[in-house]
Amino acid sequence: MIDVWITVPDGTRLHCSLWIPAGAEQQPAACLLEALPYRKDDVTASYADTYVELVERGGFAVCRVDLRGTGSSSGIADDEYPDDEVADLTHVIEWLAEQPWCTGRIGMFGTSYSGFNSLHLAAAGVPQLGAVCAMYSSDDRLTDDVHSTGGALRAIDVVDYITYMVAMNALPPVPAIWGDGWIDEWRHRIDASPPWLLRWLRNQTDGPDWRRGSIRTGPDGAGYERISCPTMLVGGWADGYRNNTFRTVERLQVPWRLLLGPWSHQSPETARPGPNLAFVDEMIGWFDEHLRDGPPRHADPIQVFVRHWTPPAPDTAMLNGVWRSEAGWPLDRAAPRDVPLTGEGLRNVESLAVRPDTGTSAWISCAGALPWGQPLDQRGDDGNSIVTDIDVDEPLELLGHARAFLRVRSSAPVAFVSVKLNAVASDGTSALITRGFLNLCHRDVWPSSPTGRPGNEPEPLTPGEWYDVEIELEATSWVLDPGQRLRVSIAGTDWPNIWTPPEPLTLEVDRSHSSIRLPVVAAADPARPVPTFGAAAGPGDPDPDVVWRFEHDVLGRRTRAITHYGGTYEGTHGAVITDAYDGVASVSVVDPGDADAEGRADLMIEWPEATCRSTAVVRVASDADAYQVDISLVCEHDGSPLAERRWSERIPRLLQ
Repeated sequence: MIDVWITVPDGTRLHCSLWIPAGAEQQPAACLLEALPYRKDDVTASYADTYVELVERGGFAVCRVDLRGTGSSSGIADDEYPDDEVADLTHVIEWLAEQPWCTGRIGMFGTSYSGFNSLHLAAAGVPQLGAVCAMYSSDDRLTDDVHSTGGALRAIDVVDYITYMVAMNALPPVPAIWGDGWIDEWRHRIDASPPWLLRWLRNQTDGPDWRRGSIRTGPDGAGYERISCPTMLVGGWADGYRNNTFRTVERLQVPWRLLLGPWSHQSPETARPGPNLAFVDEMIGWFDEHLRDGPPRHADPIQVFVRHWTPPAPDTAMLNGVWRSEAGWPLDRAAPRDVPLTGEGLRNVESLAVRPDTGTSAWISCAGALPWGQPLDQRGDDGNSIVTDIDVDEPLELLGHARAFLRVRSSAPVAFVSVKLNAVASDGTSALITRGFLNLCHRDVWPSSPTGRPGNEPEPLTPGEWYDVEIELEATSWVLDPGQRLRVSIAGTDWPNIWTPPEPLTLEVDRSHSSIRLPVVAAADPARPVPTFGAAAGPGDPDPDVVWRFEHDVLGRRTRAITHYGGTYEGTHGAVITDAYDGVASVSVVDPGDADAEGRADLMIEWPEATCRSTAVVRVASDADAYQVDISLVCEHDGSPLAERRWSERIPRLLQ
């Protein structure tokens, strides 16, 4: 591995690490690029294991970049996917393509953030970019990211990603890389780096900030058709970004591949739950085909893990199911089925006094490593919901997006609707299949609602008035067996995944005008080849020190979700990193407007030259009218205070 600096046109210096195959000066290699803000030389130094595999087994060169203002690159990270990021990475791609050890053909890849910007560069039309592979990435930052869902603020994300990015962006460049003046650069970074959350909360409705970085529709109104190079998408049924799958490949106008497994927000080689596979082999095959004109690794563009019943547990290691290949999307054998929510013994109009802490059994939307685990038995949440059970008399396979068509009314001008689809076993165990969510004030706002229109603004409900709404549920796969039941569970909250509404309310559903459209598919051809993959290590043992706990204060009438994780590990240049992440989210069970979330991220890096520490605390609390945001940042150098910053702002709730 060698370190290089690439200076972009505005003078910002980006620090890069290069892995180049032996002999590339005589026989140039295609180059793969990953670009992240997560500090390549310490916090994510372990990613280099994948880069070495791509070089030694795949024969590719690999470049890893610290984005501007992060790691050892200069500049300031003033937001996710800032306007200059595409320009920076375009310049990096052009620089790589001109190197004597490179064939001039570049690929981009990555998980989450680097999956996002791989798609952004694919949409930028960079000629040298020949293919991308985006894992667990979103096509829409407003509806399918850590910020909001269906027109409501995400809650549990406050204690994790939102908090640790404040701390991480305030760490210094690596002293051995930057050289003299690294402390001055550190002070500048602390003084100038804003907490991203404030900008996000000031922009609660759709607009340029959210269209930037959303391939579904960009600031100029153009959508998926902007993607100009072959694109591979990887999704997981336990991951929150699963919607950038079917709806994206259906609209792509370039060669594509979709790999959909059971995984959470981690590598398919080690993610929990499995089954797992040798994912580096899949990347090598994809980039060999599109950067070196090799043969396709799979005959069909889709490989999907079809889920079968598995008892729900937060730390399941392996799901039951089968792998299957598909020739394209939508499937020829798709047979959507509309099922009314009426039935014998059910009242046509059912009323629900919304309990604010409903959602705890399925509260992690973007699960990665524990404590961000998998859904539990849903019966607790089902008991605080309007439930319709549908008998299953023959095998029923679901693949795609379910849609709920509901007639609803509320006693309050702001109300939310959560819809879950569950599989119920003969013993009553209720397992989450998929879910969807809509702030009813966004019923006509795109992209929060499938029927919304661009340019529409949220509008309050008229209490007591009926509204017909459509809610798209997350992409899913599941096979129900005869004797099981399919349950539609409708609630007024999905906490702590999503913030709670501003005041107590009653929600009513008119079953006689409500239905669920199931993405039913007919049986697959049994003669169709089953995809095969290389073996992988699979998930390791859970860390016994991780905390994922709920507490209910009976007399205080409050529910809390409590998390903790962290550890010590090594980076490059002699770095030893110790991190700790703690979070508490809470809500009143009598007043949903009274909610809060507080995260603490403590990162310390010990280098031979110095010990540097950054501690961030982010607290968001709400009442019926506003969010109160309080953020503190404390940085230490060799155990002594270096700098401290604080932000405090009250931000009105705009119909959410």
